[in-house]
Amino acid sequence: MPKLKTKKAAAKRIRLTKTGKAKMKRSNLRHILTSKTTKSKRQSRTALYASETDQTAIDRMLPYGRD
Repeated sequence: MPKLKTKKAAAKRIRLTKTGKAKMKRSNLRHILTSKTTKSKRQSRTALYASETDQTAIDRMLPYGRD
């Protein structure tokens, strides 16, 4: 059976924790920040963990963990 390919776009954006959960950066913190509240900008600085629904798709995209 051939090797499974890693989706490189996902590998660049997602890190896996030791327990296998997907950890990523939140969106909406690049530009046009003046119209956003301080609270939303502060909350966007924290890490985002993938939901159980998305975890299955992420496991398929990263078959060997993060390469």
